[in-house]
Amino acid sequence: MTKQQVRARIEELAIVPAVRAANAEDALFAAEAVSRGGLPIVELTMTVPKAIEVIAHLIKKHPHMLVGAGTVLDLETARACLAAGAKFISSPGLDLGIVEFTVQAGVIAMPGALTPTEIMAAVKAGADFVKIFPCSQVGGVDYLHALKGPFPNVSFIAAGGVNQQTAGKYLAAGATAVGIGTDLIPPRAITIREADWIEELARRYVHTVKYLRQPE
Repeated sequence: MTKQQVRARIEELAIVPAVRAANAEDALFAAEAVSRGGLPIVELTMTVPKAIEVIAHLIKKHPHMLVGAGTVLDLETARACLAAGAKFISSPGLDLGIVEFTVQAGVIAMPGALTPTEIMAAVKAGADFVKIFPCSQVGGVDYLHALKGPFPNVSFIAAGGVNQQTAGKYLAAGATAVGIGTDLIPPRAITIREADWIEELARRYVHTVKYLRQPE
């Protein structure tokens, strides 16, 4: 997929599942369950043991799945993720070096930011999306709505504490997408290998997006 196609896919799906797991096998299980539920996209966080190997495996085994790297904290990790085939690089905060490297490599850059100053710096560096993290803890939907005033053309991703009750509100307030973690992929569901649980949650999020996009 080209960078433009990846961006369009993220905008279309509007949900970015963040996979955090205790081991590689759990991460693969979670990613595959989410995809079967209608969300063929995952942000595989670097907190997962052997995360880069998991990214490479998912890309090879599931070519239809959009696989990106999350919680990327340094340039060395970013390089390894791109070498493994990651289609986007996401960080919880703003590291301009990572953003500039990712942009130069022709891959989607999704840095985290919290303040207007950080947002301006991210955009200037060429970020494709700006992740407002942790969004729910600093004002939630109202905060995102306030940011859209001075930054109407920035593609925001709301992440951190987003759940089924608030996801639609963030999207309605102007978020391009929302990042979802444990509310979509409950740790308990992974532990007991309850794929149906994760798949059903994924379907609910897909329904939320479809509902919001229905013409009035």
